[in-house]
Amino acid sequence: MKIKIDKFVIAVFIAIIIAYFLPQWGVKESKIPLAAISSIGVSLIFFFYGLKLSADKLIAGLKNWKLHVLIQVSTFLLFPLLVLPFYPLAVATKQEVLWLSMLFLAALPSTVSSSVVMVSMAKGNLPAAIFNASISGIIGIAITPLWMGMFLQQTSGDFNLGAVYLQLIVEIILPVLAGILLQRYWGKFAVQYSKQLTLFDKTVILIIIYKSFAQSFADGLFAEISLRDLIQLSGLTVLLFYSMYYLVGYLAKYLKFNIEDNITAQFCGTKKSLVHGTVFSKILFSGMPTIGVLLLPLMIFHAFQLVVISYVAGKLANRLT
Repeated sequence: MKIKIDKFVIAVFIAIIIAYFLPQWGVKESKIPLAAISSIGVSLIFFFYGLKLSADKLIAGLKNWKLHVLIQVSTFLLFPLLVLPFYPLAVATKQEVLWLSMLFLAALPSTVSSSVVMVSMAKGNLPAAIFNASISGIIGIAITPLWMGMFLQQTSGDFNLGAVYLQLIVEIILPVLAGILLQRYWGKFAVQYSKQLTLFDKTVILIIIYKSFAQSFADGLFAEISLRDLIQLSGLTVLLFYSMYYLVGYLAKYLKFNIEDNITAQFCGTKKSLVHGTVFSKILFSGMPTIGVLLLPLMIFHAFQLVVISYVAGKLANRLT
């Protein structure tokens, strides 16, 4: 089977390359207000997200509770628990930032669009995928900062969890609520122009990625990461993915899920959202020069998960033909 490389993954790497050669547009001293643009863009992303959230579908999705519990526990508990044991090896060393980047990846919510698309392609439980992908982003707003706050307070003395939640409320929660309240009026608009809104989402994410890496390149932070570190980080990211993929698959079989629920559990319970990751990094790591470094595992994981899951989805789709 031919494996297709997602165009957005290519765009992400192009944004990083531009940040390397032209970092001056993304640094704090730049006259281009990318920080303000990205903040407004983030709020609009989640406003449109609220417009597309269907309360009826979310309520209907509550029935298959075992599947939902497995996916959310995998996303927000099992993932971080696989990373935590390595903290004593990294604390107070130059590897601590790389470990924090792995924890940040592990603590993120599941991705929405690609999870739903892949489950649909593999002929899994699509309603459950929509429910879990949607609810994961909402849960992540509360859980991800908690995980990171436990360790960022130790490494960064000025980290303020209360300020983080206040910013999350202003930039994310309030826009989502506004979108939900206005869904009856503008919901059809969001569905009708979903492709254009997806393009808008991706553009905002690319701006945040460019700005994050531009600042890190300008500060010379990547000079501290050797090729060996990068290879090890990539290997650990791939290992984390496969560990979770097979662990969720085992738990799904233990719970005696049918094949459709098994597919949904493995696809939704092992994905991590690049959208939420870049947005959360902008808020959680505001003012930290290492923000580009902290996004590295997420970039690697996002590209790898798309390639592997699309291949698996294609194979599973053939089971009914």
